[in-house]
Amino acid sequence: MEEKEFESDVYDLSVWKKVFTLLWEHKKYIIMNLILNIFLAFTDILLPLFNRFAIDTYVVEQRSSDTLSTFVISYALLIILQCLLVYGFFRLAAKIESDFGKNLRKKCFEKLQLLTYSYFDKTANGWLMARVTSDTARLAEILAWSMVDIVWGLIVMVGISVVMLIVNWKMALCVLIIVPILWLVSLYFQRRILQAQRKSRKANSKITASFAEGINGAVTTKTLGIEKENYEEFQERTDALRHYSLRAVRLNAIFQPIVYLLSAIVIALLLYVGGNQVFLQVIQFGTLAMFINYANLFFDPLKQMARVLAEIQLASASAERVMSLLDEEVEIQDREDVIEKYGTLLEPKTEHYEPLLGDVLFDHVTFYYHEKETVLHDFHLDVKQGQMIALVGETGSGKSTIVNLLCRFYEPKKGRILIDGKDIRDRSVGWLHSNIGYVLQTPNLFSGSILENIRYGRPSASKEEVIQVAKLIQAHEFIMELKDGYLTEVGEGGDRLSTGQKQLISFARALLSNPSIVILDEATSSIDTESEQAIQHAMKELLAGRTSFVVAHRLSTIVHADQIVVLQHGRIVEQGTHQELMALHGYYYELSTSQNEEEISRSAWQKDVLSEKEVVSCVR
Repeated sequence: MEEKEFESDVYDLSVWKKVFTLLWEHKKYIIMNLILNIFLAFTDILLPLFNRFAIDTYVVEQRSSDTLSTFVISYALLIILQCLLVYGFFRLAAKIESDFGKNLRKKCFEKLQLLTYSYFDKTANGWLMARVTSDTARLAEILAWSMVDIVWGLIVMVGISVVMLIVNWKMALCVLIIVPILWLVSLYFQRRILQAQRKSRKANSKITASFAEGINGAVTTKTLGIEKENYEEFQERTDALRHYSLRAVRLNAIFQPIVYLLSAIVIALLLYVGGNQVFLQVIQFGTLAMFINYANLFFDPLKQMARVLAEIQLASASAERVMSLLDEEVEIQDREDVIEKYGTLLEPKTEHYEPLLGDVLFDHVTFYYHEKETVLHDFHLDVKQGQMIALVGETGSGKSTIVNLLCRFYEPKKGRILIDGKDIRDRSVGWLHSNIGYVLQTPNLFSGSILENIRYGRPSASKEEVIQVAKLIQAHEFIMELKDGYLTEVGEGGDRLSTGQKQLISFARALLSNPSIVILDEATSSIDTESEQAIQHAMKELLAGRTSFVVAHRLSTIVHADQIVVLQHGRIVEQGTHQELMALHGYYYELSTSQNEEEISRSAWQKDVLSEKEVVSCVR
């Protein structure tokens, strides 16, 4: 999923209302920061007045210096106060950014824990990562700093305008007349600089992706010999980044001199008008100096506000993204009475969890992802405690859907699923998942040690319990052959281990959690022949005495299943033991016979290869 283009200049007020509701949870620090900014704005307005008084009193009129010490002390105290206010502002703004960002990320991650499997099934991981990281960070930064800049800027500009108009309205107009021009220029350039920066960031994201793909796919690149094509594609992306970066720099290089030019024009007008008034003794020199100070100060908040409004445009996109995640409806939710008894996923009441025995009934279940494409048609299956059920069928026949419904990743459109005679909706999702062990086709390991991965589902398990489980499934031997044993780092996604080793760790992890129901979703389909024996032993230990559902690719792994359910287009076409189905000479018989022939051919080919190696070895 590519990054969304942000072109709209229209702000969704409903989104910002939700954002400010979350921000207001930190109202203590927000109010304190606003108060500090108000006082800071007033000190900025007072300083030129102090300068005016000093020039007129001690330079122009050369009055008695008896009050000079008092003035110097007052001026110093004002500077110290301003420094303290700036210090407090930075501390509080950083506090708001940190706390609001943390709270926002916490809420996003909490939402991700509650969202069901169907959401992750249709949402790209990169999209979610961007929402929880960069978008929350950008939103927290802009709200903590930029919004306060607007408050400070408005107070300073209004305060300066009032003082200037009171002192001398003609000279005030020299400053205020340029404001609309500078404002329009600032908005024009800031928006275009922002657009260039957006494209620059997007180009940079593509370059980062190219780096990652180049590193992860280095072997594929070498074997296909496409280094030249990869280099040319990467060159195009770096050229795009250079183009947009230089465009932003050029626009900024034009914008800054224009601002300085407009400021210089204002100063020139002030010097012309004010100089004449000083010459005619209408005003004193200190007043002219004050106006020049105010003119320089006036343009700072104006430029800041133009920048902030451009940033808010970008923040609006981030706000919409984050709020869309937080507002995402959780499709599978427990009823209020179930939550009251069993608690939630994040706050479970495990003391009320009943033991799960293992009887499972699919009571005439119909399910579809889209109304026009029914995946399961009136599926009925009665499973007794401790039975092993094998699900067989072509891709799209409904095998994975059955186990996903059992795990309550989805809910039936018609019919119901009963466990131990009770509808699974009458108990919590947390209770159900705590009693199910799920081993995937592609083993999923997390960065960390083998020890941490095995006890991932049961963090309280001791090392002795982990070792005991590893021995049961015959994983202990290969683990101890590794340099650091159980403390060996598996790498990202377990890439430091072979597929068979990763799958054995997945089996150990499932066995350690001691589930009542076990689901193996084609857990042996990607295992090499050498690892198959160890995996078969691990399966036997894991499934012993437990109700199990095995989505089978290799039929040799399910010949001892209590029931083999053969599916076609979401319907049961055959059901029975291996012997019963083979006797029918139906679909299962044809599939089993075909696989046996493939296995025989593969074994013969491997034997021939081995014989050739032996002949070559003897010749040498």
